[in-house]
Amino acid sequence: MSTTTRNRLESRYGGIALTGEPHALSAWFVVALRFVMGGMMLFAGVSKLLAWPFDASGYLVHGVDPVSPVSGLYAALAASPLVLETINVIIPVTQLLIGLALIAGAFVRLAALGGAIQMLAFYLGGWEGNWLAAFDSTLIYAVAFLALGAFAAGRIAGLDRYIERLEVGGQPLVERFPRLRYVLG
Repeated sequence: MSTTTRNRLESRYGGIALTGEPHALSAWFVVALRFVMGGMMLFAGVSKLLAWPFDASGYLVHGVDPVSPVSGLYAALAASPLVLETINVIIPVTQLLIGLALIAGAFVRLAALGGAIQMLAFYLGGWEGNWLAAFDSTLIYAVAFLALGAFAAGRIAGLDRYIERLEVGGQPLVERFPRLRYVLG
């Protein structure tokens, strides 16, 4: 049996008000998006770990378009052995963790922010200086990650719904530690 509840989306920012009524299936598609984006990141991280050692220097030095605003920065990162080795560990491990968090629906806002940051870093690396080609998949992925965080997708069939309600000292976790609202949801 399915029930239909009237939902309403409302936001006011910078003097602009947006309102709308999402379809009853919206929650299902938010969960589907969470699983798909989580799977994409999980398998990206797993594939890098299975092909260990992962080496980001090829991308940082040769995969970045020379007109990209970050080409010099990425080349400098690759030139430092300590920084490069750190990046070689951070990229696959964070991809794995982001994927697991999104699939489980735990710490979704933190995971979504991490995914958006990675996608924006890849987007800037691929920037060709052409506005017509500005909307590539990495930019779309970054926005999808941000949407998951904005929708608090972990509260919909995810562990965040339960983590936020855990009692600590007789209070729900997010009431006791309000800043956790920024990473849970």
